Amino acid sequence: MTAKIFGVVGYKDSGKTTLTYALARELTARGHRVAVVKHTRHRHPLDTAGKDTAVLGEVVEQVAIITPQEAALFWKRPPELAEVVAHLDADLVLVEGFKEEPSFPRIVCLRGLPDDADLFVGTVVGAVGPGRYAAEGVPLFERDAIPALADVVEEVSR
Repeated sequence: MTAKIFGVVGYKDSGKTTLTYALARELTARGHRVAVVKHTRHRHPLDTAGKDTAVLGEVVEQVAIITPQEAALFWKRPPELAEVVAHLDADLVLVEGFKEEPSFPRIVCLRGLPDDADLFVGTVVGAVGPGRYAAEGVPLFERDAIPALADVVEEVSR
């Protein structure tokens, strides 16, 4: 079974992480196996310089680390979203960010500023926040309408 991808997009400080967290919690409670992929434009390294994984990554493209509690996979290049999703054990993947990527349905987090209009790319199935710049025909939800938003995610992800 291939995971369905659903996005939460918006500009900085628009509430993307808060909404993604709430949706992941609600959808998990409804019985979905949910994973999250977070996209960031920050250019700081994820790995720690001088540590074993970073040292090994100097000579290979991919390094995985596995502990008794968790695991991580480091690529020394930005992978495609599909490459990351292929490694996830989920039926629903919430993607936070990738606002320029129109290939998956999304909810837009609005700030009430004119640049909000730029977020209505691809299949936008809802928006949250002040809707002064929302696209016509896109349903506007309150930020705390998590059950209703989860209903939309489930409907679109079938």
